[in-house]
Amino acid sequence: MNIAIFGLGIIGSVWARNLAADGHLVRAWNRTAKPDHPCFCADPRETARGAELVAIVVADGPAVMAVLDAILPELVSGTVVANHATIGVDEVRAVQARVQAAGGRFLDMPFTGSKPAAEQRQTVFFVGDDAMVLPTVEAAYRGLSRAILPLGAVGNAMAIKLAFNLMIATTFQSLAEGLRLARAAGLADADFFRCLDLNVAKSGLVDLKKPKLMANDWSPQFSVKHLNKDLRHALRLAASHGVSLPQTAQLQLAYAAAETSGLGEADFSVMYQT
Repeated sequence: MNIAIFGLGIIGSVWARNLAADGHLVRAWNRTAKPDHPCFCADPRETARGAELVAIVVADGPAVMAVLDAILPELVSGTVVANHATIGVDEVRAVQARVQAAGGRFLDMPFTGSKPAAEQRQTVFFVGDDAMVLPTVEAAYRGLSRAILPLGAVGNAMAIKLAFNLMIATTFQSLAEGLRLARAAGLADADFFRCLDLNVAKSGLVDLKKPKLMANDWSPQFSVKHLNKDLRHALRLAASHGVSLPQTAQLQLAYAAAETSGLGEADFSVMYQT
């Protein structure tokens, strides 16, 4: 398959390499030039030209719209555009409208799983699909994923991604505060995690972030600035439905403060320190 990837960040760079290794023709563009990546193409229009699948893996809604501004003239009838950026539900529907107006087909396709999952081809995709688009590109995504989960209409996938990301933030906060308390009481990290392994509070997030917490390693897998952005989108979606999320609202303020203080690029596990 002829595939264009827009965004060579933590995830997009891994997907591009894996798709190329699977035998697909892959061109990839990034706002900041990455000539060392084997799939890099400096021209966004050239990247999109002839693509059967356009996968957008950029940071936010404005970045997605900027990609569309550049590539829509190159789309041919039936080109599939899959949005993997975590953006607002209203934004994803606006992206859908632009793609369809240009003759393309659209997938709302956020994902879960950070850099290690991408490297191990264990990404989980949530799919909003109004027009049975997924079967035309599913084979390519099978090589990247542990699961592909259809969720009905466009917008549904983004809504569940935002719900899960607020749960990730709040779950990590409880882990960080529990560890902080145990350390203050004189408990060794090994004892804390040995006991947590047999407690109902154990989660997959514990396994993922335990090495970072023990090593004070804040290199990014999922950055503070991106999770802060997702918390804002979740709160905005909740407000549009008249739903109150008080714990999320309080935590989002902490993430905003961390980003303002210069921690935006660090992994969100750095919130242990705040």
